[in-house]
Amino acid sequence: MSNGTNDVSGAVTNLIDTFGKLAQQQVDVINNAVKTAASLVDPLTKTATDLAGTLLNTCNQVLQSVSAAIAPKK
Repeated sequence: MSNGTNDVSGAVTNLIDTFGKLAQQQVDVINNAVKTAASLVDPLTKTATDLAGTLLNTCNQVLQSVSAAIAPKK
């Protein structure tokens, strides 16, 4: 005849191991999500900076053209 206490103890141990593995997997998923987000931020920041610089240069050229058109001719 089997010992009922050992069966319950083994089941509890397996249950705790399972919960531990699930918790570790959740931590791994969050860690991977953070790494992926961080790897996406760098190129997006560079693109946004380049776009802002291009926009400012375009505005500057427009203002220079308007100023040249308005300025009195010699």
